[in-house]
Amino acid sequence: MDKLIIQGGAPLSGEIRVSGAKNAALALMCAGLLTSEELTLSNVPHLRDVSTMLRLLAQMGVEVSLDDRLGLSLRAERLSDPLAPYDLVKTMRASILVLGPLLARCGEARVSLPGGCAIGARPVDLHIKGLEALGAEISVEQGYISAKAKRLKAARILMDLVTVTGTENLMMAACLAAGTTTLENAAREPEVVDLAHCLSAMGARISGAGTDTITIEGVKRLHGATHRIMADRIETGTFLAAAAATGGRVTLRGTDPGTLEAVLEKLREAGAELQTGCETISLAMPRRPKAVNVRTAPYPAFPTDMQAQLMALDAVAEGTASITETIFENRFMHALEMQRLGADIEISGNTAIVRGVPKLQGATVMATDLRASASLVIAGLVAEGETRVDRIYHLDRGYECIEEKLAQLGARIKRVH
Repeated sequence: MDKLIIQGGAPLSGEIRVSGAKNAALALMCAGLLTSEELTLSNVPHLRDVSTMLRLLAQMGVEVSLDDRLGLSLRAERLSDPLAPYDLVKTMRASILVLGPLLARCGEARVSLPGGCAIGARPVDLHIKGLEALGAEISVEQGYISAKAKRLKAARILMDLVTVTGTENLMMAACLAAGTTTLENAAREPEVVDLAHCLSAMGARISGAGTDTITIEGVKRLHGATHRIMADRIETGTFLAAAAATGGRVTLRGTDPGTLEAVLEKLREAGAELQTGCETISLAMPRRPKAVNVRTAPYPAFPTDMQAQLMALDAVAEGTASITETIFENRFMHALEMQRLGADIEISGNTAIVRGVPKLQGATVMATDLRASASLVIAGLVAEGETRVDRIYHLDRGYECIEEKLAQLGARIKRVH
């Protein structure tokens, strides 16, 4: 099993390009199920989750082709098997996103209940309730969601909780439903907007993406399209947090500052000097960071996927910070590993109290989920001595060549098998 070995203490300095967004790419790949024509995606990140989704789509009969310039073409002309089996679904929660498109296009779907990171319950009941409102007959038996519908019919759907994948699943399903569907309390994340742009290019009629009310006028069929996947805002935030924690100076290219304003504001509070351009963000941290309080919430508030990285920054900051997690109930497991590095963190319910220390000390730590892995890498970059991060297969699910990009910025980091 691979691990990362980090010699800490080197400020990050230099310039890198941000990859395409994992969370956008997975939904966009599922959109290819909605048409018999070719969907071509560019700026596709080379990640384990993307590879898993490709295997899943190929098993269903989707023709997949990749080029050497981060391009991907999908043609779902013949969907031979609308099944998402457990052995592929168990490693990736986003696989639930095939449910809506398969049901809308084929009239049936059988999808295993998903797995993924151990960061708490992420129930699929909102997906099921929404599809039932669209006229689907759904049962859950032996760990599988079985759904049938001759043709989905439009509905007004009010979601109890804000859910990104739920919004995406229902938006895709409603594209081929008869009539006009309204999704209320919809997720406003940039990845939802990116999906809506792609679906519109395929012939869908969608308005309101990026607000809490999305309207979809169903059409009989969608056609092929070409779409460029948005930049990964979480990768962007992770590298900015790493640069700030190490007292570095970096420039990130190929990103969108408008998609992570809440993160940029917290970095400014911590003392970082930021400059933003059309597709660039530059950060310089000339002093020890100041502790910043964080409370996660749905977009446009501070994202839960950046909570762990800000905890690593607060661990070496001047002062005391409180970090409150409101999205997932089990997303502080990285705190225990940071304590092994010398961090002063106290957990009480869904709040962590972080008292900044001048220095962390290298040690062996174990990653427990995707973003926890990134936070431990950041902590290792600022710790004195050597840090070993085990179980980094989580990192490979969501960060493209992270050790190579960090090395490009001057980090002393290597992967060992």
